[in-house]
Amino acid sequence: MSRTTPPRVSVIIPAYNAMPELTRCVTSVMEQTLGPDEIEIIAVDDGSTDGTGRELDRLAQTRSGMHVVHRPNSGGAGVPRNTGLDRAVGDYVFFLDSDDYLGPDALRRMVTMADENRTDVVLGKMVSVGGRAVPTAVFSHNQPRTDVFSSAAYRTLGCWKLFRRSLIERLNLRFPPYRNCEDKPFTAAAYLNADGISVVADYDCYYSRNRQNGNNLTRTAADLVHRMDGTRLCFETVARYLEPGPRQDRIMRRHVEWELCGPLRALLPRESEQQARELFYPQFRHWAQNYVSDGVFESIAPQDRLIVHLLRADRFEDLMTVARHAKEDAARGHVVDKGRVYWSHPFFRDPAKAVPDACFDATSRIPVHHDLAEAAWTGDGDVLRFAGHAHIESLGPLESGTRLILRPSGFRHPDIHVPATVGTDPHHGQDAATGFTADVDLDTVDSGAPLGSGRWDLYLDVRAQGVSRTVRLRRARTDANGERHAPPQRPLAPGPRPGHGPTTARPFFTPHGDFSLDLREAEVAPICHVTGIAWDTDTSGPATLVLGGRLTGDAAGRPVTALRAEEDSGSVREVPLLYGRDGSPAFTARLPVGELPPGRWTLTLRTDDPGSRIPVPPARGLSGTRWFRASRLGRPYYAKPLPGGTRGALVLRVAPVRLTAVALRRLRGVSRWTT
Repeated sequence: MSRTTPPRVSVIIPAYNAMPELTRCVTSVMEQTLGPDEIEIIAVDDGSTDGTGRELDRLAQTRSGMHVVHRPNSGGAGVPRNTGLDRAVGDYVFFLDSDDYLGPDALRRMVTMADENRTDVVLGKMVSVGGRAVPTAVFSHNQPRTDVFSSAAYRTLGCWKLFRRSLIERLNLRFPPYRNCEDKPFTAAAYLNADGISVVADYDCYYSRNRQNGNNLTRTAADLVHRMDGTRLCFETVARYLEPGPRQDRIMRRHVEWELCGPLRALLPRESEQQARELFYPQFRHWAQNYVSDGVFESIAPQDRLIVHLLRADRFEDLMTVARHAKEDAARGHVVDKGRVYWSHPFFRDPAKAVPDACFDATSRIPVHHDLAEAAWTGDGDVLRFAGHAHIESLGPLESGTRLILRPSGFRHPDIHVPATVGTDPHHGQDAATGFTADVDLDTVDSGAPLGSGRWDLYLDVRAQGVSRTVRLRRARTDANGERHAPPQRPLAPGPRPGHGPTTARPFFTPHGDFSLDLREAEVAPICHVTGIAWDTDTSGPATLVLGGRLTGDAAGRPVTALRAEEDSGSVREVPLLYGRDGSPAFTARLPVGELPPGRWTLTLRTDDPGSRIPVPPARGLSGTRWFRASRLGRPYYAKPLPGGTRGALVLRVAPVRLTAVALRRLRGVSRWTT
């Protein structure tokens, strides 16, 4: 019976001499929980000679949704994948290498992730079998919807992913006929045009393994000659889809590090002198000149900067020297000079080589290690004490300039620096002067003033041998067994700030383990409630606002005595609150708004505490009102509520009615009715 609806997924399996791994590969698709009606399998035998074709035909006889294509050998996986793409009809396409296999629930989870988040590419967690390298950073947690700029997805350019087929067809994506690096430009183009990327990290989706005979293409086609065309397409793809700037730099950096500098160091010295000079060197130099911007150059490691500099300067012999000795030179130490750390390479400050210091500057890449052992309130609750250890790798004990930095998050304010006391850290050896302690007094930390409201992120400026490195203050690290390297931290609770108004300071760790401090005005229970506010419509005199309210239990010792109206210029009018004779906490107040001079009047309730004011909240449904002032030749006035003023208090505008404006409005109204 013919299929009436397309499958959800077309699984494409290119296969060349893939026995015996092939059988488990295919059966792992047949056993998917997504169901046989939702999956089509397109297996392409690329001219195998070991029985791969026969095994595919046998498996196809057991599964109606499996199609086998036999074709002459192409020498790579790209062409058979294209053959499968030309036949695929699924909503999604998944590429599965014949060496590998899927977890039983892999496709269902990935399709669900794509459907729910409407994403075009889904990465399923990869697992190493037999020691084959797999990416790990991107699979630290599930990511329902992300992109290449907000995640580590671009670190993995293998095509073992779920792609929305409409994206592939819209871009007319196909694999180039190369033996190596053929999948990188394909995946890069899909990434850079995808409407969202998802990551399934909580399930082992894809098992990547080496063949028993060691004939994986990544091993048999690892030479430069098999990589250069694919690398060229990677650079061209990024340049095609991204405009020059920080976004392009971020993506291009990956290819400079992994496709240019890495293979040049590892593989160029293996080539003959003639091949290296005449065939490969010109291509590497072209990439360095055209695709390594200043932003990329500054972001890569000194080892890569040196290579790029020599390529740009057209110094082939020096480049070959650097490449041949790359491994031993990478282990050389560092030189500290005037607050900067430099890679101690033989070319560093060699007058005969004349390489700029910037090529060796490693200051921003020297690891900084630190643990936060304690973060706790001290004294009366206004001081936060931080204690722990920190050191810059290979640079010895801390210096006295080490300090804590409070940096505003989401609002403008200068960084606040708090000096730290440094000394021996008993948790990391008596001879290691790596301990630090810093006290943050929230009442005086901002140049003698209290710390302002908002979120503050905490950093540690670690100093040693004149070198300064600033890192985010983090919770204590753990080892593989989950054991802390520092004593357990004391509980962190919100701390009150006596004497500085109702403000609360809440220390917390972000989901990434970074320390932050949130200061905000605390919610204080009101000492009275406003129960009603309206205009008195029963009087023919000036407009009067009637306010009703009730005291709460918190009003004890702080009697509320008057309704206060304060004009922006400072003028004040007050009327007393009238309470019932039976001691009831209910009160009323009558404010003759019609007697107020023109202006903006803010309404509050006054207590007997000097300077204490309770805002009168804006009343829903309170409209404006009008009246005539006889003393002003019968001119009409109005009062209307405005958006809330200070702390949300009700604001009234009192002003004369502009008669010309009224006349114009009426005229326009007549015109509308008569046209």
